[in-house]
Amino acid sequence: MIRGIGTSNGIGIGYVLKVEMPQIDIKHSSVEDAEAEKKRYESVRDRFVEETAEIIESLKKKLDENDKTSLVLKNQIYLIEDVEMNEGILKLIENEHICAEAAVDATCKMYEEIFASMDSELMKQRVADIEDLRHRLIELLSGVRQLDLSKLPPDTVIVAKQLQPSLTAAMDTEHVAGIIAEKGGETSHAAILARALGIPAVLSVRDISQKVSDGDMVIVDGEYGEVFVRPIPKTIEIYKKKRKAYLEKTKELKKYIDRETSTGDGHNVHLSANIGSGDDASKAMESGAEGVGLFRTEYLFMNGVSAPSEEQQFEEYKKAAIICKKGVLTIRTVDISGDKNIPYLGLSKEKNPFLGYRAIRFCLGRVDIFIAQLRAILRASAYGNIRIMIPFVTSLEEITAVKSIVSKIMEDFDRHEISYDREIKIGIMIETPAAALISDVLAREVDFFSIGTNDLTQYTVAVDRGNENVAYLYSVFHPAVIRIIREVIKNAKSAGIEAGMCGEAAANPCMIPLLLSFGLDVFSVSPSVVLETRKNIASWTLKEAGGVTSNVLEMCSEKEISNYLSDYIAEKEER
Repeated sequence: MIRGIGTSNGIGIGYVLKVEMPQIDIKHSSVEDAEAEKKRYESVRDRFVEETAEIIESLKKKLDENDKTSLVLKNQIYLIEDVEMNEGILKLIENEHICAEAAVDATCKMYEEIFASMDSELMKQRVADIEDLRHRLIELLSGVRQLDLSKLPPDTVIVAKQLQPSLTAAMDTEHVAGIIAEKGGETSHAAILARALGIPAVLSVRDISQKVSDGDMVIVDGEYGEVFVRPIPKTIEIYKKKRKAYLEKTKELKKYIDRETSTGDGHNVHLSANIGSGDDASKAMESGAEGVGLFRTEYLFMNGVSAPSEEQQFEEYKKAAIICKKGVLTIRTVDISGDKNIPYLGLSKEKNPFLGYRAIRFCLGRVDIFIAQLRAILRASAYGNIRIMIPFVTSLEEITAVKSIVSKIMEDFDRHEISYDREIKIGIMIETPAAALISDVLAREVDFFSIGTNDLTQYTVAVDRGNENVAYLYSVFHPAVIRIIREVIKNAKSAGIEAGMCGEAAANPCMIPLLLSFGLDVFSVSPSVVLETRKNIASWTLKEAGGVTSNVLEMCSEKEISNYLSDYIAEKEER
């Protein structure tokens, strides 16, 4: 068995087809007529845009009519139409008198290096988009035929060093049992497409291309990130049973898609989804979510080579608002820090970016960027039920500053008769001990709280969750974390405002009884676990949850709490 990263759930059993991108020999020849070469490039660029649009349309037919996942390929259109990238290619042709193939190769590789150097895993995954774009453009310029995966034999398992998004979109998905690649992660566009198409996928499997041959039988476990090469009959039998159980579980969960989110004794709560783009809103609503509890807008800033304009942001937020219809769309203002190394922002490298110039601190320091985003959000609020959420708040002064900026934008909109929601709600994330300890004060100044348990846990127990030497100490079941969550929800309730949670703990089966008992109003989770979370909430009554919570609050150690909760859940499932 070989481990990787499970990026698309399900179990695939089939036979290996190794895929290698054809190598193209780029001749760095000089050209005499630079203007003619520029026109040749521009013609091919336009054809590239047309072909990408055709791939998107073809993919749409394979998906649900409301599924917008196919639009991830639009990222390549945005890149090639980006002014800076285009000018870079054209200037190389004009100034260096090199052929278009060489200019595309050099420019794209420069951007690949920039994205690859970033500390953000999400940004590193975008390298695959630029590589795909570079390869496809050079193929069109040189006339080399693209690798064709449109007709495949049944039970094919694609194995590649890195699967390009365009190939994933164009492959014969009816006959693909699984995908394995040496590179890629949860946020790569190939992984996103695999999830949308329902193909089990395991990425970041080291040297897998060297460990298999065409025709080898393999098992792909997309949930646990495991790959079995040439499995013995007993293993095949076990995984056929697991595949059957997985399909039955998936079918069972679908029963919860149109249900209200409520406990077994009829107490209603709100179940939302976390997203990273306007297109993700479709996936959230299709998953059964009742709205969006967290729109991570920093991805809009990280996906390009320049800051998104007010208009670009407006279109993205408007799209999400329309998709969410009557559901609430909570847009978090940009949470960018020095760890993300976005060149065009000119942020300096910090020794501890998680305690540095980030989120609301960055926004109040770069008011030009912040105002553009707030204007876009307010304009989009005319098209749906949008709320503004401010991250990493540690003081009352930060809230006052934000409300002042919003008020001035509203005055400007009124003067120019620009439509917006005059009653738009402003809330904050509670993700620092400082915010939690003065949450009674902050609650009087905002419309809602959303608890970010990932950071709140990290800061409360003073543990860098990325440091393997101390990661074992990082746990939301630490008594201090549980008590701080209870206090935040209590203070929200006392002030008459909504208390939500958008951290990973909101979907943790062991945390659900505690959160229900504390009075959490909104659970915001990944779209992939919406139905499972709804089912878990429905399995509790407030009385049973209260009994479990009373026991937990008397416990003094993380180990005691986590063991008690996991044992209780296991016994509960067996009843």
